[in-house]
Amino acid sequence: MLNLSKHIKIDADTINSPNLCDRFDDGDLKVIGEKVWDFFKTDLQSREPWLRRTEAAMDLAMQVQKDKTFPWPGCSNVAFPLITIAALQFHSRAYPAIVQAPDLVNCRVVGPDPDGSKTERASRVSTHMSWQLLEQDESWEEETDRALLHIPIVGCAFKKSYYSAGLGRNVSELVLAKDLVINYWARSVEECGVKTHIIPFSRNKLHERMMEGTFRDATKEPWYTADAPMRNQNSYEQAVDNRTGILEPMPDERTPFTVLEQHVSLDLDGDGYAEPYIVSIDHDSHYVWRIVCRFDREEDVERNESGDIIRIRASEYFTKYHFIPSPDGGIYDVGFGVLLGPLNESTNSAINQLFDAGTMANTAGGFLGRGAKIRGGVYNFSPFEWNRVDSTGDDLRKSIFPMPVREPSNVMFQLLTLLINYTEKVSGSVDISTGGNPGQNTPAETSQSMLEQGQKVYAAIFKRIWRSMKNEFKKIYQLNALHMSPDKTYFAGSTDYISRADYLGDPSSVVPAADPNIMSDRARLAQAQTLAQIAKGNPLYNQDEVNIRLLKAIKIQDYQKIYVGTKGAPPPKPSEKVQVEMIKQQIANSKLEWQRLQWLSSLYEQRRMNMAKITLLQAQADQVLKESDGAQAAQKVAEFESQMKALEMMHGMLTDQIQNTQGMMGGEDGQGGTGPAAAEAAGGQGSMAAMGGAPGNQAPPGLPAPGAGGP
Repeated sequence: MLNLSKHIKIDADTINSPNLCDRFDDGDLKVIGEKVWDFFKTDLQSREPWLRRTEAAMDLAMQVQKDKTFPWPGCSNVAFPLITIAALQFHSRAYPAIVQAPDLVNCRVVGPDPDGSKTERASRVSTHMSWQLLEQDESWEEETDRALLHIPIVGCAFKKSYYSAGLGRNVSELVLAKDLVINYWARSVEECGVKTHIIPFSRNKLHERMMEGTFRDATKEPWYTADAPMRNQNSYEQAVDNRTGILEPMPDERTPFTVLEQHVSLDLDGDGYAEPYIVSIDHDSHYVWRIVCRFDREEDVERNESGDIIRIRASEYFTKYHFIPSPDGGIYDVGFGVLLGPLNESTNSAINQLFDAGTMANTAGGFLGRGAKIRGGVYNFSPFEWNRVDSTGDDLRKSIFPMPVREPSNVMFQLLTLLINYTEKVSGSVDISTGGNPGQNTPAETSQSMLEQGQKVYAAIFKRIWRSMKNEFKKIYQLNALHMSPDKTYFAGSTDYISRADYLGDPSSVVPAADPNIMSDRARLAQAQTLAQIAKGNPLYNQDEVNIRLLKAIKIQDYQKIYVGTKGAPPPKPSEKVQVEMIKQQIANSKLEWQRLQWLSSLYEQRRMNMAKITLLQAQADQVLKESDGAQAAQKVAEFESQMKALEMMHGMLTDQIQNTQGMMGGEDGQGGTGPAAAEAAGGQGSMAAMGGAPGNQAPPGLPAPGAGGP
């Protein structure tokens, strides 16, 4: 428990305050600083064994050559790159598979979406977050690249995600495992009550923070006005200097201060419940730089009916990237550096012993007896040169005894091969996985199976990396929901826009766009090709999405400019055979249309002639009535009327046939030359009537002959 003379109140003013140090006196701040330091030292001691293992692993990965005096000074000192090869192999597969620009983030649609609004929002979020990480935060991809090379050696790394008011954007920076001190036996980063980030701060950076009010003023402190002291390096930091070949310089005005930023729970309001805070102290003086709440809104504080705090939902800044979980249950994962360390050291010993044995065999001396009369000094032998001695050949042979040294052992070489083979099995760096030739006449299916089995280790680790990246994206999603403008904001110099409302959904819908089950380009292409074959000609598949996945698998840049999709594409042209049949059909239709036009023309002509006959009979009947009277005249008029009735019936039938023909042709008067006017015009020309042959005797298909069924 903290013994404080003053306590703070948890309210909106406290939550939004950039620094709570001004609410405590110097005595209370000293108590808080010492408490933070005690937590830090305890956690540091708990991870000392892990730090030693990591130090040795990093030496092997960096191939650091340590001074050796056994079996003699200057003996063989080879550092075989087993861990280096394993780390590079993992990095070469994981980096291009997990960072697939420009589609890095994928926002899923959860639940029904009848109007498509969820799909449009998901597309905006995916595009915006991908742009944030790959373009707005220019260091994100570089630091992810570093992390994917550091993780296979050490076992884990961390990403710290937060909103930077100075930059006006989100930041997700890499934190190496050595710089984030956590109790080794903590269950997880989220459940760990104390996390300490070791951060170097230049004097200039501290001055900026003090002037803007986020750090407490220390300009009058004697330790601040003096040069920053040289920190007592632990064994890990000393090993880092040995690997880089750079020794820590003597302290001067450029030496950075070390700030311990501790994410801790402290009871600063005196209610018995420890609230989450971020406390920053100086490493050497334990001076408290800053205290700030580790929760963002009053809604994060859950109270009972009396107003007492029940719990507080703390904000989590750190995301751990896993490699292989530690079998002993520690929070720091295991990398190839620890798994392959003993094998790598044994391999180094075997190689050095073979080299030393070869050196002895090639350069070993011997013993000279007193009977050998050889002048003192060094004898140099050149080709075709003989040196004189004072002894006879037999005396010389008996007086010189070379030291009995054996050649390098073949058993030792076989043991070395065994060690390297088992190292490759542990790391998954088998020959075929690294691009080696599996041998002649090896079936393709066998090679594919060998490759798949060789990548099993990588596949499991890759899924853990994917899961960690999902948690990082979730934190960035929540930061956007807190700090983004409520108005529509256009980004990436395009017509795309985003607003805070787009980030008010479920953050778990955001996942990496990479497929956690695929690590190689070959497997990704094979999957896309198989999908394309299955979906070909099948209306149940979205053909646009199938084609887009295939273009992405073969890594076509700006595929949107090349592939317009089925909606924007022009209708497909018929084949040549279909086009020929269409032309034949058009010709047949035109011929039939012409025949119907001629037929219609003949019908008009017959009706005109029929009307002329009716008119003539009417005139003859009138003439008979004028010139004659009596029974003879009545009889002749009755004959004329009978003939006219027959002609009138013929006229009605011709009119019906004309109407039926016009209905089948679908024409109107004066339109397209197929109406009655065109037919009458055609019928008025002798040549056109002649072309029809004898139209009254043969009608086009589907029509009766003119006058059929008439008198």
